[in-house]
Amino acid sequence: MTKPFYAEPILNSPYLPPTRHHALGEDGQPLEHPPIEGRRRSKYVTPVPKARRTKAAVARSQTSLAFDADEGDTSGYNPTPIINEIRNHLESWRALPNPNDWGVTPVTQRLLQHWRHHEFSNQKPFFCQIEAVETAIWLAEVARGRKQYAHIFRHLQEANRDANPDLFRLALKLATGAGKTTVMAMLIAWQSINAARQSNSPLFSRGFLLVAPGITIKDRLRVLNPSDTDNYYRTRELVPAELMTDLGKAKIVITNYHAFQRRKAHDLNPVGERLMQGRTGHPIEQQETEGEMLQRACGELLHLKNIVVINDEAHHCYRERPGTDEEAEAKGEEKEEAKKNNEAARLWISGLEALKRKVGLRAVYDLSATPFFLRGSGYEEGTLFPWVVSDFSLVDAIECGIVKLPRVPVADNSVNAETPVYRNLWDHIGKAMPKKGAGKSGELDPFSIPAQLQTALISLYSHYEKEFDEWQRAGIGVPPVFIVVCNNTASSKLVYEWVSGWQREREGQLQTIHHGHLPLFSNFDKNTGEPLPRMNTLLIDSQQIESGEALDATFRDMAATEIEQFRREKQEREGAAAGAISDSELLREVMNTVGQKGRLGEQIRCVVSVSMLTEGWDANTVTHILGVRAFGTQLLCEQVIGRGLRRQSYELNPETGLFETEYADILGIPFDFATEPQTVTKKPPKPVTRVAAVRERERLAIRFPRVAGYRTELPPDRIQATFNADSTLTLTPELVGPCETRLEGLVGEGHDISPDALDDMRPNSVAVHLTKRLVERYFRDGAQDPPYHLYNLIQPITRRWIRDHLKTTGGTKIGMLTYAEIAEKAAGLIYKAIVREASADGSPIVKAMLDPYNPHGSTNHVAFNTTKTNLWTTSPLKSHINYVVCDSDWEAEFARVVENHPATLSYVKNQALGFEVPYLSGSVTRRYLPDFIVRIDDGHGVEDPLNVVVEIKGFRGLDAQIKSQTMETLWVPGVNNLKTFGRWAFAEFRDAFAIKDEWEKLVKRHSEPSGMAAAQ
Repeated sequence: MTKPFYAEPILNSPYLPPTRHHALGEDGQPLEHPPIEGRRRSKYVTPVPKARRTKAAVARSQTSLAFDADEGDTSGYNPTPIINEIRNHLESWRALPNPNDWGVTPVTQRLLQHWRHHEFSNQKPFFCQIEAVETAIWLAEVARGRKQYAHIFRHLQEANRDANPDLFRLALKLATGAGKTTVMAMLIAWQSINAARQSNSPLFSRGFLLVAPGITIKDRLRVLNPSDTDNYYRTRELVPAELMTDLGKAKIVITNYHAFQRRKAHDLNPVGERLMQGRTGHPIEQQETEGEMLQRACGELLHLKNIVVINDEAHHCYRERPGTDEEAEAKGEEKEEAKKNNEAARLWISGLEALKRKVGLRAVYDLSATPFFLRGSGYEEGTLFPWVVSDFSLVDAIECGIVKLPRVPVADNSVNAETPVYRNLWDHIGKAMPKKGAGKSGELDPFSIPAQLQTALISLYSHYEKEFDEWQRAGIGVPPVFIVVCNNTASSKLVYEWVSGWQREREGQLQTIHHGHLPLFSNFDKNTGEPLPRMNTLLIDSQQIESGEALDATFRDMAATEIEQFRREKQEREGAAAGAISDSELLREVMNTVGQKGRLGEQIRCVVSVSMLTEGWDANTVTHILGVRAFGTQLLCEQVIGRGLRRQSYELNPETGLFETEYADILGIPFDFATEPQTVTKKPPKPVTRVAAVRERERLAIRFPRVAGYRTELPPDRIQATFNADSTLTLTPELVGPCETRLEGLVGEGHDISPDALDDMRPNSVAVHLTKRLVERYFRDGAQDPPYHLYNLIQPITRRWIRDHLKTTGGTKIGMLTYAEIAEKAAGLIYKAIVREASADGSPIVKAMLDPYNPHGSTNHVAFNTTKTNLWTTSPLKSHINYVVCDSDWEAEFARVVENHPATLSYVKNQALGFEVPYLSGSVTRRYLPDFIVRIDDGHGVEDPLNVVVEIKGFRGLDAQIKSQTMETLWVPGVNNLKTFGRWAFAEFRDAFAIKDEWEKLVKRHSEPSGMAAAQ
């Protein structure tokens, strides 16, 4: 029996206090027990003992990653009793009905009422976000100075005295994906608006320093600046309109902790230094002073006093515990990791301490999903910061549906085992993986990676393939993302090359050795071996690119191919200026746009990361995660898994008022609280029905023309044009793209030109190209040679149109008219003006122009899958296709009517048929897909049937009128005049209850002599 946690993980609304929680055992595993009423208490994960202090097997045992450790455990400092006590006080305080009893300022009253009760037009704040801010408010305005709460502040003062002797910090813990940026915005609004209205209050400040661990998060936090056009205060309605003016008085500086690094004070060479020293010979300052560093990093904040600091991903900020030297005790990669952690933490906290000495700090708020001490801190790795005052854990977030449910994939046929994956992959492969980085490991053979790792990759990939197919069928537009987190550059390079393919230099030339073992992730053409124009797999070192400095030479060499490939793509999109972007900026843009339509990282399917993927990476398309490194603590597990927890959809189920469950499939990360693959019941996909042509019904096949456009028989001796407002074409960047430079050969072979070359194209040269396009496109008779003798009659018209009706904006150039797509639009407008002039003297003869490469289609090629359930099973005597997939009950009624009518010979629903009708909407050519084609006997016999194109239309707007006019005046007469596709007609049905009568009238009308003659 599946445990309730897996069957129904989401129990609570994200917008209300949790009222139920799942039962978890002492080891953090879900129990076969119904949900428990009430909110789960905050309980802490006991740190895993380090391998050097205990047996390796015990150190890596996941059972020590208990979610429900005894709160009295003395193995580490446990702040959860204070968290739970504050939570209880908040519940009582929140329940007070009269705002005057809350003990807060009028501004705070207004903000709390707004956040709790405002009718937000978009997504309103989650309960966990409001609770985090309420905690800060309650401590600052309600509890401070009251004797009954003095022990809480003693606890916090002692915790900070031990770990942050020069600072007083408060930590707010929210699970990844729970929206820490929104909490920051609410904290800033609360502090700054109060400060604007009570400038002398010791509780509030209008100056804020936001410190992030990397450039990515720093860039993303710009929405916290009230002057930003996308600021959260306005776009997310976090501040009432009447308070926005006061908010505008806030001074906000956003930086990454690297800015606290004191830089060289000058760039002088030794000779320059001696000149600057002069006669005295006194050495000049080599580094910035502390004040100079603060001026650069904090800017205008230095003119204020007692500012507020908000640390994002604050687990990177701490002071090492005195009297320990874990760096010296550690070995190998652990020593290197401890060294990096300490250097970053030391730099961060030293910068804050310097700022306090300079201007004073009103408060320091830490936000993190994992506010734990890191390896090398001197504290037990994974120990919770003792100044945490608010906790909304990952399990809480899962039970409220705010994040995806981490889950091990179900078994598949890739491996013969009960479960297709390893719980802790590193236990099986660690000894066989490279111990050093790529710079020290030499050239490694991707074929040599451990068999267990290959099995793991193939197993998880097999599940990814199914997910990929589902996304494609759903038309999501971007692929799901598979991420691999490795321990060093050598391991990441091996995995990257094994997955996506690799090249090596042989006899002085670069040759493709293998195109990759996982087809969807390959970066090479499997037939030619050439690199694909768009990469499917990305190799990244997030720590390097987040610093903002130049890439390490080793990694730069590893990623050289993809860097150049992305640079070319960026230049094609954005022009030559993109070439000036640095390597790290380019890779950062690719990584941070994974899954975003129209951006460089849009189609990335797999990301292989050196070390940890950066915090703040907000891709919500991650569906699969593979860990290829050691995981010793809850901290590491949750950090990596957090990269895949952001939800895709925030739509509530209208029946339950809850979010729908979303999943992230995990492999290689010993995160056991949600790993029960053999008992997980996945919500079954909708039944899939195969819709296809039935071979035995070949006699019912319908053949139709693929029309590319229309032309009109014009008087050969007189070609003139009447232009109007609709004849004008405006070239914009949205229309032509930033750098679409493929030119189609209008006469002779095509060629490519650069944007600069377009500057040399004069209007007369463009007119030559455009006139040839007109002659070939609209005046050609079937397969005959284009009538170039008409060139001299048409060119003056083209020149006049360019002079009077072509407009360029946004840096577009007249030479862009030579782009095939744009030339087609321009030629269509000019031709329409020529037809307009000819029509004034008498109706010209219309002919349809067929697609030269694919002039006709047929029901023979219909074959697709559908999950729709509104299906009409067709009669084997009336349709070549086995089903009609009905978009409405009207269509089902139409299918019933035509099948039962004796004049119907055959019919087909226009789905996956390829039957399209080109029409002009304004100056834009669009494609219209009518609903049905019905072949009837209108009195001419079965050898000469009438093909009726049918549209079922409930609401008929302007666009529907244009489509109808196109069918009646261009498509139908144009196809009938070809004399090669039989006879055609068009009909619309706008009344569901009159379809039977209307169809009877249509058949009768076309069967009469006048109707038969009209269809000739």
